[in-house]
Amino acid sequence: MDSYLHTVDSDWYRQRVSGALICVLAAFLILLVRLYYLQVVEGPEFRRQSQNNCVRLEDIPPARGLIFDRDGVLLVENRPCFNISIVPREAKNPKGVVHKLAELLDVAPEPLFARLAEVRGVRSFKPVLLRRDVSRDVVAIIEAYKLDLPGIVITVEPTRHYLEGKRASHLVGYLGEISREELKSGCFPDNRIRDFIGRFGVEKAYEPYFHGRRGEQRIEVNALGQLTRVLKTEEATPGNNIYLTLDFRLQRKAEALLSGKVGAAVAMDPSNGHILAMASSPAFDPNVFVEGMTYEAWNDLASNRFRPMENKAIQGQYPPASTYKIVTAIAGLEEGVITEHTRVFCPGYYRYGNRTFRCWKRGGHGFMKITDALVESCDVFFYQVGEKLGVDRLAGYAKACGLGLPTGVDLDKEAKGLVPTSWWKLGRMGVPWQGGETLSVAIGQGFDLVTPIQMLSLISAVANGGIRYKPLVVRRIESSDGSLVKKEVPVPLGRLSVSDKTLEIVKRSLMDAVNKPRGTGWIARIPGIDVAGKTGTAQVVGMKEDNKENPVESKHLHLRDHAWFIAFAPAEEPRVAVAVLIEHGGHGSTAAGPIAREMIKTYLGN
Repeated sequence: MDSYLHTVDSDWYRQRVSGALICVLAAFLILLVRLYYLQVVEGPEFRRQSQNNCVRLEDIPPARGLIFDRDGVLLVENRPCFNISIVPREAKNPKGVVHKLAELLDVAPEPLFARLAEVRGVRSFKPVLLRRDVSRDVVAIIEAYKLDLPGIVITVEPTRHYLEGKRASHLVGYLGEISREELKSGCFPDNRIRDFIGRFGVEKAYEPYFHGRRGEQRIEVNALGQLTRVLKTEEATPGNNIYLTLDFRLQRKAEALLSGKVGAAVAMDPSNGHILAMASSPAFDPNVFVEGMTYEAWNDLASNRFRPMENKAIQGQYPPASTYKIVTAIAGLEEGVITEHTRVFCPGYYRYGNRTFRCWKRGGHGFMKITDALVESCDVFFYQVGEKLGVDRLAGYAKACGLGLPTGVDLDKEAKGLVPTSWWKLGRMGVPWQGGETLSVAIGQGFDLVTPIQMLSLISAVANGGIRYKPLVVRRIESSDGSLVKKEVPVPLGRLSVSDKTLEIVKRSLMDAVNKPRGTGWIARIPGIDVAGKTGTAQVVGMKEDNKENPVESKHLHLRDHAWFIAFAPAEEPRVAVAVLIEHGGHGSTAAGPIAREMIKTYLGN
């Protein structure tokens, strides 16, 4: 019996041991199969995921090219910009991390959540920009709470900084974020979402030159997303540097002279078309577009009745007033309706049909020749010249002088002005041209509209012997290492339709208009420098016979006349031409003349 029990116990023990061994072997077999599956079958995929977790590819945006004036004075540079981004995969719970970040920075979390939502579907190991251009204090806070903010990274990139703020803002321009539509257009192949591109001025016109080539950096990070080592770096190539034609000393002076006024002052080298100054008032600070502008701030700029976002030098359109008499004089002399010796009597008015057209000088100028009429700006003389020419012949000379057409300056949204003809009025208004309207056009009133840069182009052509040049705002473009990429050369647009004799009469008259006491530009004279110029006072509202209030000196600003002055100097060997327009400034001689005089003194005194 004992033997039987012993045998049974042994069998039961062996069965238990065998069962245990089978379970152990089965477990090991399962582990081996699983290990084989993970290492061999799924190995490549897990290896890829492991590399993605520890290796990060970081974009290196290129530094935008710098902007200098003609003498190498730095106007626009790049400063370091600290950005906060999140890598969703490393954050594990991105929304929770973003909420914690918002608490630490004491900001509303909704805008940050919106940034996350914008890039939904993008690979989770790619950084998502949450806040741009934060202060160093914010960077310090994030670094202090790094362990509580998994996936949050701080990146540094160059951002635009306009050293002179508002100065030359209309010429230099500003930047804005690129839109998704622009990215999809294919016109910006090397740009990414959140990049900034030129939106106005030179920044926009020369965008392809400013934008360099992107680089990239492959780095290794630990489980906290902290950098452990740099594996590979391909440096970004900076954009090209641009040297403007601008003389910044003259630019500062022009803007100081326009302070508190609404208008424009622009200067050019008559020999090549180089823009030496381009001031438009009021101005704006382009830095606010880079730093981030609120809707309210933009609305304030856009709704400002003085239009600070408008470059009045190329976009403002105004009646040319008496500056247009240069065109009427050229047309009259070239067409033979008058000669240098033709005399016209000015009693202070001219009757045409049942209307009376008045001269600015109520008592009249007496007998006038063309030289006298330009010097004293006699309206009656030019009424009669315009009547003999007719509007269509007058328009032909105006267009040949570059009016009614864009000058071609490399800046966005240049206005073309308006040179009226009989066919234009019939097509536009459905009524025929009236003869009395020609009289108004002949003295730069009526339908005539010009821009300050057009009048600058005209007076420059008179100064240099009749050649109209394309206005140039860029002198040369250099790469970041200083090698020449492009040099702008003068571009002649054509010649004025004028003989040397006519041009000599006009130039002599313009010089007398400034340097003789009876000249309307007497206030602009400069001892030791022969200045030649022409004033203009453009009516904003018509003046009736019984009107007691003179629009020139009205207490209501919007009723006052616009003030013009165009000039060049020295008269015999011109080095600078200037056009000044002051909106509702009153008389051209008193409001615009002194500004032109000081600009000329500043430039020629350099």
